[in-house]
Amino acid sequence: MKIDLNNFERFEARHNAPNHTQIEEMLAALGVSDIDELISQTVPEKIRLKKPLELPQPLTEYQFLRHFKTIADKNKIYRSYIGMGYYNTITPPVILRNIMENPGWYTAYTPYQAEIAQGRLEMLLNFQTMVTDLTGMELANASLLDEATAAGEVVHMFYGARKGAKKKQANKFFASNTCHPQTLDLLKTRCTPIGVELVIGEVADLDVTDPTLFGVLVQYPDTNGGITDYTDFIAAAHENGVLVAMASDLLALTVLKEPGKMDADAVVGSAQRFGVPMGYGGPHAGFLATRDAYKRQIPGRIIGISKDKDGNEAYRMALQTREQHIKRERATSNICTAQVLLGVMASAYAIYHGPEGLKTIAYRTHGMANLLKQSVEKLGFEVVNNGYFDTLKINTTALQAKAIRLLAEERLTNFRYFEDGNIGLSMNQSTDVSHIADIVDLIQDALGLNVAVNVEALAENIEIAVPAELQRESDFLTHPVFNQYHAEHEMLRYLKRLENKDLSLVHSMISLGSCTMKLNATAEMIPVTWPEFGQMHPFAPKEQAQGYQEIFKDLEAWLCEITGFDAMSLQPNSGANGEYAGLLTIRAYHEGIGEGHRNIAIIPSSAHGTNPASAVMAGMKVVIVKCDEAGNIDVEDLKAKVEKHSNELSCLMITYPSTHGVFEESVVEICQIIHDNGGRVYMDGANMNAQVGLTSPANIGADVCHLNLHKTFCIPHGGGGPGVGPIGVVADLAPYLPGHAVIDNNVGEKASTAVAAAPWGSASILPISYAYIRMMGGEGLTNATKIAILNANYMQSRLKDHYPVLYVGANGRNAHEMIVDCRQFKPAGIEVEDIAKRLMDYGYHAPTVSFPVPGTLMIEPTESESKTELDQFCDAMIQIRQEIQEVIDGQADAVENVLKNAPHTQAQVITEEWSMPYSREKAVYPLPYVQANKFWPTVRRIDSAFGDRNLVCSCIPVSEFEEAEA
Repeated sequence: MKIDLNNFERFEARHNAPNHTQIEEMLAALGVSDIDELISQTVPEKIRLKKPLELPQPLTEYQFLRHFKTIADKNKIYRSYIGMGYYNTITPPVILRNIMENPGWYTAYTPYQAEIAQGRLEMLLNFQTMVTDLTGMELANASLLDEATAAGEVVHMFYGARKGAKKKQANKFFASNTCHPQTLDLLKTRCTPIGVELVIGEVADLDVTDPTLFGVLVQYPDTNGGITDYTDFIAAAHENGVLVAMASDLLALTVLKEPGKMDADAVVGSAQRFGVPMGYGGPHAGFLATRDAYKRQIPGRIIGISKDKDGNEAYRMALQTREQHIKRERATSNICTAQVLLGVMASAYAIYHGPEGLKTIAYRTHGMANLLKQSVEKLGFEVVNNGYFDTLKINTTALQAKAIRLLAEERLTNFRYFEDGNIGLSMNQSTDVSHIADIVDLIQDALGLNVAVNVEALAENIEIAVPAELQRESDFLTHPVFNQYHAEHEMLRYLKRLENKDLSLVHSMISLGSCTMKLNATAEMIPVTWPEFGQMHPFAPKEQAQGYQEIFKDLEAWLCEITGFDAMSLQPNSGANGEYAGLLTIRAYHEGIGEGHRNIAIIPSSAHGTNPASAVMAGMKVVIVKCDEAGNIDVEDLKAKVEKHSNELSCLMITYPSTHGVFEESVVEICQIIHDNGGRVYMDGANMNAQVGLTSPANIGADVCHLNLHKTFCIPHGGGGPGVGPIGVVADLAPYLPGHAVIDNNVGEKASTAVAAAPWGSASILPISYAYIRMMGGEGLTNATKIAILNANYMQSRLKDHYPVLYVGANGRNAHEMIVDCRQFKPAGIEVEDIAKRLMDYGYHAPTVSFPVPGTLMIEPTESESKTELDQFCDAMIQIRQEIQEVIDGQADAVENVLKNAPHTQAQVITEEWSMPYSREKAVYPLPYVQANKFWPTVRRIDSAFGDRNLVCSCIPVSEFEEAEA
C-alpha cells in the first residue's frame, strides 16, 4: 500500500462536526440524494455564486500556529510610555488561565437565561460595584465598548435628559480640548448626525450660562496628565441646567478625589489597565457610571439583584437590557451587548488585589511619575501639566523631541510626541526604578547632556505629589468579595465556583437563532494571549506593528472575497457599532455627492431592534415596511414606501437570509427597487453563516454589510462580549469608511471620523477569525455553510410534527435557522418562557425566545454540532412537548407542573418534603442522558418584575437587601 505523505488531518473535519455516516443519515431523513440537492432546494439559483471562493489553501492546526508565529514576530514590542488611555498592565496568571484562556468563561452566551448564568452575572455585578465605588457614583452599567464610545453615549444620554427650556433650545455639547484625541474624534461622529453642535475648547473659556449648552465632558486626569478639581465648575454648570461628565481612570481614582465628590453627573472610562492587555486597541471594557436619577436613560446592560421562586437572592439583567426591541427607533442607544469577558477580567483583577493591593499599584505608579519628574527637572526640563497621577508632559523643543525620538526608537522605547514639540510619558504597573534610569540616560544621550542624576538615590525619598485637596479620602471596595480572595487558592476556587454556575458550550449545544454559537477552536484562541499581540499599544508607530498590518491586509482581502465587496473596515468593535458605521458611510456618501437631504431608512418590521436604533443615531428617519404572512418583505408595500419617499430615500436595511430563517426569493428585485430610486442597500450580516461560499451580500445587491466576526467567523461570545463588527462596502462607498485622528488607518482623505477608540477596533481578537479562515480554506468554509443548512433542516424534519415551523422557503426548506411556534400552548397556560426554563432541566440553554415573533423559539444548530447532539436536543424538545400535552389533557396540574416550576435546583429536590404532584426524578432526570451528565441550575425561576421594581445594581450587605425587599 502506498502512503500519501501529503495526507494531513484537515481542520475542517474538527470544525464541521457531522461525520460522513451522520451526513448520510441526515440526508436520508430529508429525502435528498446529496447535500448539493438540499442546497439547490434552499438557496435560490439566481443568487448563487458562479465560482468557488479564492482563498489560500487550508493549513492544519500545527502548520497554522507555526506560520502564525512568523507573523507575530513581525510585531516589535517596545516599552510603551504613550498612555492616552492605554497602559501596560500585568494580568495575574490565575485570571489569565482561568478566565481569559478558559472556554468555560469565553464560550458562554449573553446571560438572557439568568438561572444558568449566575456566575458571570455575579462577576458583572462586582464590575458595577467596582466602578461605582471608584467613581463615587450611584449606578454603573455592565460595560461598554471602550472609553471613547462611552463618552459618545453620554452625549445621547444628556441630550435625551434635557428638561424645560433646555429641551427646546439646547443643542450644544462642550468637550475639553484636554480630552484624549480619539475621544474627541468619536464625539464628532456621534454629535453631527443627531444635530448636536460639538464645541471643543478650553474649559476656562466656556460660558456655562449659554442657554444652548446642555452638556460638558472633561478628562480627569487629562490627556496631558494634569489633574483639576472641577467641583466649582460643576456647581456653576448645574446652576445653569448643564450636565457634566468626566472621563476618568479607575486606577487613578484609588488615589484621587472621586468625580462623585465633585458632583459629576456621569463618569466614563476604560477598565483596560485592570489586568486586560492593550492588544493594539481592544477589546476592553468601557464603563459609564451615573446618578440614580438617570437609571432609565443609562445605555447598555445593567445587572440587578432580584429573587427566585423560593425567595433566594438571584442576579439578572435589568430593565434596559433589550430596550431596542421595545423602543426600536425611539431607543436612545443601539447597544445590545457588553464587553462581558473583559469586564469579568477587570473585576477579577480588583477582587484579587483588593483595595489595598490596588492602592499599592496606584501609589507605586504615581511614585514612578514623581521620580521621573524629579529626574528630568535635574536635567533642566520643565513639567508643564498642572499636577499629575501617572503622566507627565515635558517641555521640549521640536528639535529636542526629534533627537529623543530617534534614539528612543533605536532603544525600543515609545514616548508620546505632541504637535507642540513636547513629550509625554505615562507610567504603568510594570514600570520600575531601572526604567526611569533608562529614560534619563536616553534623554541625556540623545541631547548630549552630562548631568549627574542618581535615580536610585532619588527613589529612596519619593512621596505622594497629589495636592491635598485632590487626594481621595473615602474608602472603596469595602464589600467582602473584594477583601477575601487575595490568596491564589482562594481566588482560583472563587472563579471555579462562579464558572460552575454557568452553562456554556463546554456543556452542550447553544442553539440560539441569529447568534451562531459555533466552535471556538483552541488553535484559533491560542495566539490571542501571545505577548506579540497583547502588549502592543494601539498608537505605536505602524512600522512596529507589521505583523498586525499583515493580518489586517489579509483578513480584509479574504472578507472581501467572501462578501464580494471592494473594501473592508475592521474598526467597528461590535455588531451594532458595525450597523452604525455602515449607515454613517452611506450618509457620508450621499453628502459627498451633494445629496445630503437623503435621510429615510426603510426597515422591515421583522428587523432586529438595533437596526432602527442605529438608523436614528445616524441621523435618519425610519419608515417601517410590512412583512407578508410568510415572513418575507411585502414587496408591494416596499414599492409604495419607496415611491412616497424616493427623493429622501437613503437606504434599505435588510437581513439575509431573513430574520425568519428563509432565503427570500425576491431579494434581488428588492435591492433593485432601492437602487432605482437613488438609495443604497445595507445588509445586516447576522445570518452570514448561511451565505459563505454559496452566495454573498454583493452578489445579492447589497452596498454595505456588517459582519459579526463573533458569530460566523468564530470569535467567541465571551458571555455577552467581546464582538467585532467590520463593514464591507462597494467601491464608491470605500472612501467614506471610518478613519482615525491619531493613526492613519489607510482609508484616505474622505474618511469619516472614527466609530471606535482604536484605529482597528478590537484588534487583538482578529487573529481568531484570521485563523478560522486560514485553516478552513475556501472549500472548508463553503462546506461549513452547507452543513449549517443541513443541520438546521434535519432538526426541522424532526421537530415539525411536534411544533409548527412558522416560515420556510419555496421548497419547504429553512436556511441555517428556523422558528418554531409555541403560541398554541397559551390556552393551557404554557408560555414560551416555560419551555425555555424547562430546557435547563434537560441541560440546554434555550434557543432565542420571542424574537422576531413573540411566543416562538428561533433555533440555530450551526455546523459545529454533530448529529448525536442534534438528536439529543430534539429528544429534549419532543419530551417537553409530551409534558405540555399532559397539561393540555389534564394529566398534569395546570399550575404545579414541571414546566411552570422549571428549572429545578439540587437544593429543591434534596429537601425531605416533596410536595409536587410529579416525582423528583421527572423533575430533574427527564431523559436517561441527563442523569449521566447533569447540569444543575443554581437558582429557581427568577422574578424579573420584582427586580425591576426594586432596582439594586451593586454589591450590598445581605441585611440591606432584606430591608430593600421589605
